[in-house]
Amino acid sequence: MAMNVSSACFSVFSCKKPNRIRAVASEDFASTAALKTDTEDKLKLGGSELKVTRLGIGAWSWGDTSYWNNFQWDDQKLKAAKAAFNGSLDCGITFFDTAEVYGSPLALGAENSETLLGRKEKMIIPVKRLLLQRSLQLCLGGLVVKVSSVHSRIPLIGLAFHQPGIWGNEGYIDGLGDAVEQGLVKAVGVSNYSEKRLRDAYERLKKRGIPLASNQVNYSLIYRLPEQNGVKAACDELGVTLIAYSPIAQGALTGKYKPENPPSGPRGRIYTPEFLTKLQPLLMRINEIGGNYGKTPTQVVLNWLIAQENVVPIPGAKNAAQAKEFVGALGWRLSNEEVDELRSLASEISPVTGFPVEKL
Repeated sequence: MAMNVSSACFSVFSCKKPNRIRAVASEDFASTAALKTDTEDKLKLGGSELKVTRLGIGAWSWGDTSYWNNFQWDDQKLKAAKAAFNGSLDCGITFFDTAEVYGSPLALGAENSETLLGRKEKMIIPVKRLLLQRSLQLCLGGLVVKVSSVHSRIPLIGLAFHQPGIWGNEGYIDGLGDAVEQGLVKAVGVSNYSEKRLRDAYERLKKRGIPLASNQVNYSLIYRLPEQNGVKAACDELGVTLIAYSPIAQGALTGKYKPENPPSGPRGRIYTPEFLTKLQPLLMRINEIGGNYGKTPTQVVLNWLIAQENVVPIPGAKNAAQAKEFVGALGWRLSNEEVDELRSLASEISPVTGFPVEKL
Protein backbone atom coordinates (compact mmCIF):
# COMPACT_ATOMS: atom_id res chain seq x y z
CA MET A 1 0.00 0.00 0.00
CA ALA A 2 1.51 3.29 -1.10
CA MET A 3 2.22 6.02 1.43
CA ASN A 4 0.59 8.78 -0.64
CA VAL A 5 -1.80 10.70 1.62
CA SER A 6 -4.16 12.01 -1.03
CA SER A 7 -4.32 10.45 -4.45
CA ALA A 8 -6.44 8.59 -6.92
CA CYS A 9 -5.33 5.18 -8.08
CA PHE A 10 -6.22 3.33 -11.27
CA SER A 11 -5.30 -0.31 -11.63
CA VAL A 12 -4.97 -2.45 -14.72
CA PHE A 13 -4.70 -6.23 -14.77
CA SER A 14 -3.34 -8.70 -17.25
CA CYS A 15 -4.88 -12.04 -18.02
CA LYS A 16 -3.89 -15.13 -19.95
CA LYS A 17 -5.76 -18.41 -19.93
CA PRO A 18 -3.79 -20.73 -17.59
CA ASN A 19 -3.28 -24.40 -17.24
CA ARG A 20 -4.80 -25.77 -14.07
CA ILE A 21 -2.18 -25.81 -11.35
CA ARG A 22 -2.11 -27.67 -8.07
CA ALA A 23 0.61 -26.38 -5.76
CA VAL A 24 1.86 -27.84 -2.50
CA ALA A 25 3.21 -25.62 0.26
CA SER A 26 6.92 -25.90 0.96
CA GLU A 27 8.03 -28.85 3.05
CA ASP A 28 10.16 -26.37 4.97
CA PHE A 29 6.96 -25.26 6.61
CA ALA A 30 5.63 -28.77 7.26
CA SER A 31 2.60 -28.22 5.06
CA THR A 32 1.07 -30.82 2.77
CA ALA A 33 -2.14 -28.96 1.93
CA ALA A 34 -2.61 -28.42 -1.81
CA LEU A 35 -3.97 -25.21 -3.24
CA LYS A 36 -6.34 -25.57 -6.20
CA THR A 37 -6.45 -22.62 -8.51
CA ASP A 38 -9.60 -23.44 -10.43
CA THR A 39 -12.78 -21.40 -10.11
CA GLU A 40 -14.19 -22.97 -6.95
CA ASP A 41 -11.10 -21.93 -4.98
CA LYS A 42 -11.38 -18.31 -6.02
CA LEU A 43 -13.85 -15.64 -5.04
CA LYS A 44 -15.49 -12.73 -6.75
CA LEU A 45 -14.45 -9.24 -5.78
CA GLY A 46 -17.70 -7.86 -4.46
CA GLY A 47 -20.47 -7.84 -7.03
CA SER A 48 -18.06 -7.75 -9.97
CA GLU A 49 -17.27 -10.65 -12.26
CA LEU A 50 -13.57 -10.43 -11.42
CA LYS A 51 -12.32 -13.52 -9.56
CA VAL A 52 -9.16 -13.58 -7.46
CA THR A 53 -7.27 -16.07 -5.35
CA ARG A 54 -8.25 -16.00 -1.67
CA LEU A 55 -4.86 -14.57 -0.78
CA GLY A 56 -2.77 -12.09 -2.71
CA ILE A 57 0.81 -10.85 -2.60
CA GLY A 58 1.80 -7.29 -1.78
CA ALA A 59 4.69 -5.75 -3.74
CA TRP A 60 5.23 -2.59 -1.71
CA SER A 61 8.77 -3.63 -0.74
CA TRP A 62 9.88 -4.51 -4.28
CA GLY A 63 12.44 -1.92 -5.28
CA ASP A 64 11.63 0.33 -2.32
CA THR A 65 14.41 2.13 -0.45
CA SER A 66 12.35 4.65 1.53
CA TYR A 67 10.65 2.27 3.98
CA TRP A 68 11.82 -1.27 3.27
CA ASN A 69 15.13 -3.00 2.51
CA ASN A 70 17.20 -0.95 4.98
CA PHE A 71 17.26 1.90 2.45
CA GLN A 72 19.31 -0.18 0.01
CA TRP A 73 18.51 -2.10 -3.18
CA ASP A 74 20.89 -4.43 -4.97
CA ASP A 75 20.99 -7.34 -7.38
CA GLN A 76 20.52 -9.88 -4.60
CA LYS A 77 17.28 -8.23 -3.44
CA LEU A 78 16.13 -7.90 -7.03
CA LYS A 79 16.70 -11.63 -7.56
CA ALA A 80 14.80 -12.41 -4.34
CA ALA A 81 11.84 -10.24 -5.37
CA LYS A 82 11.65 -11.95 -8.76
CA ALA A 83 11.78 -15.31 -7.00
CA ALA A 84 8.92 -14.18 -4.75
CA PHE A 85 6.83 -13.34 -7.78
CA ASN A 86 7.62 -16.57 -9.62
CA GLY A 87 7.20 -18.64 -6.46
CA SER A 88 3.77 -17.12 -5.89
CA LEU A 89 2.65 -18.05 -9.39
CA ASP A 90 4.07 -21.55 -9.00
CA CYS A 91 1.93 -21.96 -5.87
CA GLY A 92 -1.20 -20.73 -7.62
CA ILE A 93 -1.34 -17.18 -6.25
CA THR A 94 -2.31 -14.84 -9.09
CA PHE A 95 -3.36 -11.66 -7.26
CA PHE A 96 -0.58 -9.08 -6.87
CA ASP A 97 -0.91 -5.64 -5.31
CA THR A 98 1.50 -3.20 -6.92
CA ALA A 99 1.61 0.49 -7.77
CA GLU A 100 3.51 2.87 -9.98
CA VAL A 101 4.86 4.57 -6.85
CA TYR A 102 6.24 1.34 -5.33
CA GLY A 103 9.98 1.52 -5.81
CA SER A 104 9.71 4.53 -8.13
CA PRO A 105 11.90 7.65 -7.93
CA LEU A 106 8.76 9.47 -6.77
CA ALA A 107 8.98 7.42 -3.56
CA LEU A 108 12.78 7.58 -3.45
CA GLY A 109 12.94 4.01 -4.67
CA ALA A 110 15.43 2.11 -6.78
CA GLU A 111 13.27 0.09 -9.19
CA ASN A 112 9.58 0.19 -9.94
CA SER A 113 7.76 -2.91 -8.71
CA GLU A 114 5.75 -3.12 -11.93
CA THR A 115 8.84 -4.04 -13.94
CA LEU A 116 9.26 -7.22 -11.89
CA LEU A 117 5.93 -8.69 -13.02
CA GLY A 118 7.16 -10.49 -16.09
CA ARG A 119 5.53 -13.90 -16.44
CA LYS A 120 2.50 -13.98 -18.72
CA GLU A 121 0.09 -16.20 -16.83
CA LYS A 122 -3.38 -15.50 -15.49
CA MET A 123 -2.70 -12.66 -13.08
CA ILE A 124 -4.52 -9.84 -11.39
CA ILE A 125 -2.02 -6.97 -11.29
CA PRO A 126 -3.10 -3.63 -9.82
CA VAL A 127 -1.03 -0.88 -11.45
CA LYS A 128 -2.02 2.08 -9.27
CA ARG A 129 -1.61 5.64 -10.46
CA LEU A 130 -0.85 8.73 -8.38
CA LEU A 131 -3.05 11.53 -9.73
CA LEU A 132 -3.08 14.17 -6.99
CA GLN A 133 -5.34 17.00 -8.23
CA ARG A 134 -5.41 15.96 -11.86
CA SER A 135 -8.67 14.71 -13.32
CA LEU A 136 -8.88 10.93 -13.57
CA GLN A 137 -10.50 11.20 -16.99
CA LEU A 138 -7.46 13.06 -18.36
CA CYS A 139 -5.15 10.28 -17.21
CA LEU A 140 -6.96 7.24 -18.58
CA GLY A 141 -5.32 7.31 -22.00
CA GLY A 142 -1.83 7.72 -20.62
CA LEU A 143 -2.39 4.89 -18.19
CA VAL A 144 -3.37 2.43 -20.91
CA VAL A 145 -0.24 3.36 -22.87
CA LYS A 146 1.87 2.88 -19.75
CA VAL A 147 0.43 -0.52 -18.95
CA SER A 148 0.51 -1.65 -22.56
CA SER A 149 4.23 -0.93 -22.70
CA VAL A 150 4.92 -2.82 -19.48
CA HIS A 151 2.67 -5.78 -20.17
CA SER A 152 2.76 -5.92 -23.97
CA ARG A 153 0.54 -8.42 -25.78
CA ILE A 154 -1.35 -9.26 -22.59
CA PRO A 155 -5.15 -8.74 -22.77
CA LEU A 156 -6.23 -6.10 -20.26
CA ILE A 157 -8.96 -6.40 -17.67
CA GLY A 158 -9.06 -4.20 -14.66
CA LEU A 159 -9.75 -2.97 -11.15
CA ALA A 160 -9.46 0.62 -9.99
CA PHE A 161 -8.32 1.72 -6.54
CA HIS A 162 -8.63 5.18 -5.11
CA GLN A 163 -7.20 6.87 -2.02
CA PRO A 164 -9.65 9.31 -0.40
CA GLY A 165 -8.92 12.86 -1.43
CA ILE A 166 -9.02 15.86 0.87
CA TRP A 167 -10.84 18.02 -1.70
CA GLY A 168 -13.60 15.56 -2.59
CA ASN A 169 -14.04 12.25 -4.37
CA GLU A 170 -17.15 12.43 -6.55
CA GLY A 171 -15.22 13.30 -9.70
CA TYR A 172 -12.79 10.43 -9.17
CA ILE A 173 -15.57 7.92 -8.61
CA ASP A 174 -17.33 9.20 -11.74
CA GLY A 175 -14.08 8.82 -13.67
CA LEU A 176 -13.66 5.26 -12.50
CA GLY A 177 -17.24 4.55 -13.50
CA ASP A 178 -16.48 6.00 -16.95
CA ALA A 179 -13.50 3.63 -17.19
CA VAL A 180 -15.82 0.66 -16.65
CA GLU A 181 -18.32 1.89 -19.23
CA GLN A 182 -15.55 2.50 -21.75
CA GLY A 183 -14.35 -1.07 -21.29
CA LEU A 184 -10.98 -0.01 -19.88
CA VAL A 185 -11.53 -1.88 -16.61
CA LYS A 186 -13.88 -4.56 -15.33
CA ALA A 187 -14.26 -3.50 -11.72
CA VAL A 188 -14.00 -0.51 -9.40
CA GLY A 189 -12.63 -0.55 -5.87
CA VAL A 190 -11.53 1.99 -3.27
CA SER A 191 -8.79 2.13 -0.68
CA ASN A 192 -8.67 3.43 2.90
CA TYR A 193 -12.32 4.47 2.73
CA SER A 194 -14.24 5.16 5.92
CA GLU A 195 -17.75 3.74 6.30
CA LYS A 196 -19.37 6.98 5.08
CA ARG A 197 -17.09 7.35 2.08
CA LEU A 198 -17.59 3.68 1.27
CA ARG A 199 -21.38 3.99 1.32
CA ASP A 200 -21.30 7.19 -0.73
CA ALA A 201 -19.10 5.58 -3.39
CA TYR A 202 -21.27 2.46 -3.41
CA GLU A 203 -24.47 4.46 -3.97
CA ARG A 204 -22.90 6.72 -6.61
CA LEU A 205 -21.73 3.73 -8.65
CA LYS A 206 -24.96 1.82 -8.06
CA LYS A 207 -26.92 4.53 -9.87
CA ARG A 208 -24.90 3.64 -12.96
CA GLY A 209 -25.35 -0.09 -12.49
CA ILE A 210 -21.71 -0.54 -11.47
CA PRO A 211 -20.92 -2.56 -8.31
CA LEU A 212 -18.23 -1.41 -5.91
CA ALA A 213 -15.88 -4.38 -5.82
CA SER A 214 -13.55 -3.78 -2.88
CA ASN A 215 -12.13 -1.55 -0.17
CA GLN A 216 -8.44 -2.02 0.62
CA VAL A 217 -7.64 -1.16 4.25
CA ASN A 218 -5.14 -1.84 7.01
CA TYR A 219 -6.43 -4.95 8.84
CA SER A 220 -4.71 -7.55 10.97
CA LEU A 221 -5.17 -9.41 14.24
CA ILE A 222 -3.57 -6.51 16.12
CA TYR A 223 -5.03 -3.72 13.98
CA ARG A 224 -8.79 -4.23 13.85
CA LEU A 225 -9.95 -0.68 13.15
CA PRO A 226 -12.16 -1.90 10.27
CA GLU A 227 -14.15 -3.89 12.84
CA GLN A 228 -14.42 -0.91 15.17
CA ASN A 229 -15.22 1.92 12.75
CA GLY A 230 -17.98 0.14 10.81
CA VAL A 231 -15.96 -0.49 7.63
CA LYS A 232 -15.95 -4.30 7.92
CA ALA A 233 -19.68 -4.43 8.72
CA ALA A 234 -20.47 -2.09 5.82
CA CYS A 235 -18.40 -4.20 3.42
CA ASP A 236 -20.26 -7.32 4.52
CA GLU A 237 -23.64 -5.60 4.25
CA LEU A 238 -23.01 -4.13 0.81
CA GLY A 239 -21.19 -7.13 -0.63
CA VAL A 240 -17.88 -5.28 -0.99
CA THR A 241 -14.75 -7.42 -0.57
CA LEU A 242 -12.32 -6.18 2.08
CA ILE A 243 -8.71 -6.43 0.91
CA ALA A 244 -6.42 -6.44 3.97
CA TYR A 245 -3.00 -4.80 3.63
CA SER A 246 -0.34 -5.23 6.34
CA PRO A 247 -2.12 -8.46 7.40
CA ILE A 248 0.91 -9.71 9.35
CA ALA A 249 1.55 -6.24 10.80
CA GLN A 250 4.65 -5.73 8.63
CA GLY A 251 6.25 -8.81 10.16
CA ALA A 252 5.44 -8.11 13.81
CA LEU A 253 3.02 -11.07 13.95
CA THR A 254 5.43 -13.59 12.45
CA GLY A 255 7.40 -14.08 15.67
CA LYS A 256 10.58 -12.98 13.90
CA TYR A 257 11.02 -9.85 15.99
CA LYS A 258 11.69 -9.73 19.74
CA PRO A 259 12.04 -6.82 22.17
CA GLU A 260 15.81 -7.21 21.89
CA ASN A 261 15.60 -7.52 18.09
CA PRO A 262 13.01 -5.05 16.72
CA PRO A 263 12.60 -4.46 12.98
CA SER A 264 15.02 -2.07 11.32
CA GLY A 265 14.23 1.19 9.58
CA PRO A 266 10.94 3.08 10.00
CA ARG A 267 9.16 -0.06 11.22
CA GLY A 268 11.33 0.02 14.32
CA ARG A 269 9.68 3.29 15.34
CA ILE A 270 6.27 1.65 15.11
CA TYR A 271 6.96 -1.81 16.51
CA THR A 272 9.15 -0.73 19.39
CA PRO A 273 10.74 -2.99 22.03
CA GLU A 274 8.01 -1.87 24.43
CA PHE A 275 5.27 -2.85 21.99
CA LEU A 276 6.95 -6.16 21.16
CA THR A 277 7.17 -6.97 24.87
CA LYS A 278 3.39 -6.59 25.20
CA LEU A 279 2.95 -8.71 22.07
CA GLN A 280 4.79 -11.78 23.38
CA PRO A 281 1.86 -13.53 25.18
CA LEU A 282 -0.23 -13.32 22.01
CA LEU A 283 2.65 -14.60 19.89
CA MET A 284 3.19 -17.51 22.25
CA ARG A 285 -0.44 -18.55 21.92
CA ILE A 286 -0.35 -18.14 18.13
CA ASN A 287 2.69 -20.40 18.06
CA GLU A 288 0.93 -23.00 20.23
CA ILE A 289 -2.13 -23.04 18.01
CA GLY A 290 0.04 -23.27 14.91
CA GLY A 291 1.82 -26.28 16.39
CA ASN A 292 -1.52 -28.10 16.65
CA TYR A 293 -2.04 -27.68 12.91
CA GLY A 294 1.56 -27.95 11.76
CA LYS A 295 1.44 -24.28 10.76
CA THR A 296 3.71 -21.30 11.30
CA PRO A 297 2.59 -18.17 13.20
CA THR A 298 2.41 -16.34 9.88
CA GLN A 299 0.02 -18.92 8.48
CA VAL A 300 -2.11 -18.77 11.62
CA VAL A 301 -2.61 -15.00 11.57
CA LEU A 302 -3.39 -15.00 7.84
CA ASN A 303 -5.89 -17.79 8.38
CA TRP A 304 -7.43 -15.74 11.20
CA LEU A 305 -8.17 -12.98 8.68
CA ILE A 306 -9.54 -15.38 6.08
CA ALA A 307 -11.81 -16.81 8.78
CA GLN A 308 -13.47 -13.39 9.12
CA GLU A 309 -15.07 -14.08 5.70
CA ASN A 310 -15.19 -11.60 2.83
CA VAL A 311 -11.51 -10.76 3.45
CA VAL A 312 -8.55 -11.20 1.07
CA PRO A 313 -5.20 -10.61 2.82
CA ILE A 314 -2.25 -9.37 0.73
CA PRO A 315 0.94 -10.01 2.74
CA GLY A 316 4.19 -8.73 1.27
CA ALA A 317 6.68 -11.32 0.07
CA LYS A 318 10.37 -10.42 -0.24
CA ASN A 319 11.46 -13.89 -1.39
CA ALA A 320 10.18 -17.23 -2.62
CA ALA A 321 10.24 -18.83 0.83
CA GLN A 322 7.87 -16.21 2.20
CA ALA A 323 5.53 -16.56 -0.77
CA LYS A 324 5.37 -20.32 -0.32
CA GLU A 325 4.79 -19.93 3.41
CA PHE A 326 1.79 -17.67 2.76
CA VAL A 327 0.16 -20.40 0.68
CA GLY A 328 0.06 -22.53 3.82
CA ALA A 329 -2.60 -20.20 5.21
CA LEU A 330 -5.07 -21.71 2.72
CA GLY A 331 -6.85 -25.03 2.72
CA TRP A 332 -7.65 -25.23 6.45
CA ARG A 333 -9.44 -23.16 9.09
CA LEU A 334 -9.03 -22.17 12.71
CA SER A 335 -11.92 -23.18 14.96
CA ASN A 336 -14.40 -20.51 16.02
CA GLU A 337 -13.10 -20.85 19.56
CA GLU A 338 -9.52 -20.19 18.42
CA VAL A 339 -10.60 -17.20 16.35
CA ASP A 340 -12.37 -15.70 19.35
CA GLU A 341 -9.52 -16.50 21.72
CA LEU A 342 -6.95 -14.78 19.53
CA ARG A 343 -9.15 -11.70 19.16
CA SER A 344 -9.59 -11.57 22.93
CA LEU A 345 -5.85 -11.80 23.56
CA ALA A 346 -5.13 -9.20 20.88
CA SER A 347 -7.67 -6.84 22.45
CA GLU A 348 -5.40 -6.49 25.46
CA ILE A 349 -2.76 -4.79 23.27
CA SER A 350 -3.09 -1.13 22.31
CA PRO A 351 -2.94 -0.92 18.50
CA VAL A 352 -0.26 1.03 16.66
CA THR A 353 -1.09 4.23 14.77
CA GLY A 354 -2.67 3.58 11.40
CA PHE A 355 -2.67 5.43 8.08
CA PRO A 356 -4.13 8.98 8.58
CA VAL A 357 -6.41 8.90 5.52
CA GLU A 358 -8.50 6.16 7.14
CA LYS A 359 -10.19 8.92 9.17
CA LEU A 360 -10.90 11.32 6.29
